[in-house]
Parts: sequence; structure tokens; C-alpha cells
Amino acid sequence: MSLEQLLKQIQIPKMARIRQIFPRPTLTDIPQVLRKTLGHPQILGRIKSGDRVAVTAGSRGIANIALILREIVANLRAVGAEPFIIPTMGSHGGATAEGQDEVLRSLGISEKTVGAPIYSSMDVVQVGESVGGMQVYFDKYAATKADATVVVGRVKPHTSFHGSYESGLAKMIAIGLGKQKGAEICHAAGPAQMSRRIEDLARVSIENSNVIFGVGILENAYDETCKIVALPREEILALEPGLLQEARGYLPQILFTDYDVLIVDEIGKNISGLGMDTNIINRFPTSAVKCEPTVQRIVVLDMTEKTQGNFHGLGLADVCTRRVFEKLDFNQTYPNPLTSRVPEASKIPMVMPSDLLAIKAAIQTCCDVDYNTIKMLRIKNTLKLDEIFISENLLAQARLDSRIKIVREPQPMRFAESGDLLEPW
Repeated sequence: MSLEQLLKQIQIPKMARIRQIFPRPTLTDIPQVLRKTLGHPQILGRIKSGDRVAVTAGSRGIANIALILREIVANLRAVGAEPFIIPTMGSHGGATAEGQDEVLRSLGISEKTVGAPIYSSMDVVQVGESVGGMQVYFDKYAATKADATVVVGRVKPHTSFHGSYESGLAKMIAIGLGKQKGAEICHAAGPAQMSRRIEDLARVSIENSNVIFGVGILENAYDETCKIVALPREEILALEPGLLQEARGYLPQILFTDYDVLIVDEIGKNISGLGMDTNIINRFPTSAVKCEPTVQRIVVLDMTEKTQGNFHGLGLADVCTRRVFEKLDFNQTYPNPLTSRVPEASKIPMVMPSDLLAIKAAIQTCCDVDYNTIKMLRIKNTLKLDEIFISENLLAQARLDSRIKIVREPQPMRFAESGDLLEPW
């Protein structure tokens, strides 16, 4: 029996389009904010004319990152420094210098866009050892070719572990600047120990390297820059936990806590470290984070071009399309799970020939449900949650929530003859 025949009786509910409303603090003039925060005596005041300064650039799709780096470079040049960019992304980009350079280009970061040369290398030097005996590594270019290093990163809850230090400046120092070796050491004890290890490695690195200050970036629920703050080296570890708590409050969310199927149109490393933000979908690849599941089945329809075939995180899904499967790049992906000790995130879910069959398969495999009243949500990705689709049986709940506006009444989902979804965003 064909898949089409097996799933023929599955009905897809009509979907309504809604707008979710979140707090929206924003920065209207990023260059001005950077000039002000960088102009403090404990920040640019520590840079001497003629200093060569390494500026970090990670692999995440941070809003306005090229602009932010360009302004940091310009402000460094204004005090006589000679800045250059170094990729700082642990094992990402296939754990090669060329791959990491390509990741930066895919994010719009190049010598032309930021005004400084990019020096990409996986070579590191050891700068110390933690109290627990862990070796601490630091980018060789930054250590040997620079007088100072500026750490730039977004502070945000992590997708695989929680603690005082998650995604942010400390992680950029411990893993980003530590390259593959730093990532390997930090991940060796597994996700449950990650936050503690990040703190230990970052502390030793700051004490024994030329890190001079950090620039922390926070984003609102609309993937917009809402705060930029420069921290002197001695305040990074003290102040980052507070920034993390602030960032947690800005996270977007799905304003429904009980549904059966979640359709995710696209995943990718430029969206989240695991392709889709686990804090949004409330599904995690390890037991290091405890949560109550809110959804039975997750179906992924596509991957972003910028993810370059890296499908780390696809293992969080239950079903995907052949379109996704044909884009998988194992060489790009497997350095992540091999380093992070989280192979669960890179497993391949059930593969279906089309969007239509993938969605039907997700519905079919739900347990203890009435298939005629399936509760289903559809999102573009976990960064874009301002407008989403909900099945018509969730409308009553939506109308009672002041944070939700109905944009379009329920309509049938439209598919091409091939089974591909036609409904645009």
C-alpha cells in the first residue's frame, strides 16, 4: 500500500492566521548607542593608538550584526587602533577555517561590509588551566597577532542547557575563541555541566589573555536589536547572568500550551543553534533541561539556504520532507554532535515525499486524539512568531487572549498537485 493510500483518510484542519503581540523595546540608532557605550573610559579608553585589535564574529544570525561589527571597527579606528575580524564559532562551519569564513559570508560579514580584514584559522594556543584541570585555549591570531581582543556576542537562553551562563560572551570566550579544542573540552561532560564549564574556562581565559572588553547584544521577540552594552573584561562574568535573565524576558513564545501538531516551515543554524529554538517548541534533545511537553508531533518542511546543509537539530522533529532530506550535509553537521555529545539532535526523522504527506503523517502518528478535531499550529521558524497559523478549533481560545489578534479567518490549506504547500508567508 502506498503512503498516499495509508494517509488518504487523514483530514487537515482549516487554519486561521493570527498575530501574537509581544513587548517591543528597540534601538532606533545603533551607531549612536555603540558610540556612547564604547566611549566609556573603561572601554575604548583602554585601547592605545597603534594597537592591533581582534574582534570576534560568531555563527549565529544576529540582527544587524554586520552593522554592529562595522561600527565597532569604526570606533576602534577612531582611537588609532588597527582592528581585524576573527571567526569564533567552536566546531561550526565543518570545523575548518574555510568553512567558518564561509559562514561569516553567509551572514553578510566580509571585509567590505565591516571595514576590516578577516583572519580565519582553527589554530589555538593554550593560555591556562582551570582549577579542575581543564586546558584553556585561545584563538592563535588573537593571541599572537593582536594586542587586545574584543568579544562580541548575543546574550540569549541556550537551546540545550540552562544555567547562569548560556549563549553569550562567556560562551564566546570559552568555546568561540577556544575553537574546536575549546568546544571539545567544554562539551566533554555533557549538557548538564555546560554552564559551569563555560564559566570556569571563560574565567581562566579572561585572566590569562588579552580580552579587553565585551559587547553584549540583546534582541526582542521580533528578532530586533533592543540593547547593546559594553562590559570591561573584569565585569563580563559578573554582569552577564543579569543580561541573560533580561534576555529571557524578551523571548518570543507560542501563546498556546496544549496542541497536537506543530508545522515548522524552516529550520537552520542561522535561526538557532539547533535549527529551531528548543525554548520555543518546548522540546529538548537531552534530559539536562526538564520540561512538560506541549506538542505531540513536530514536522519540518524545509531548511534555510544559510544553514548550508547543517541539519543539527532536525532530530527534534518527528517528520520531515524529502526536500529537507536532499539538503542534508553530513560533513557540515556531524562535527556538532560529535563535539557536543548530543547525537540525538542530529538524528533523521521519518521522511515523507511532500509537505502534504509530511503533515498528514504527523497527524496520523498522534496518540489519543480525535483526528477530526486535531489541534495544529504552523510557524515560519522560531524567530518569526509574530504571525502564525492555528487550527480553527483553537480560535475560541485565541479570541480570549488580549495578546492575540485574528488576521484571517480559517481557510483550507492549499497544496500544489505535487503536494507542496502553496500558502505563502
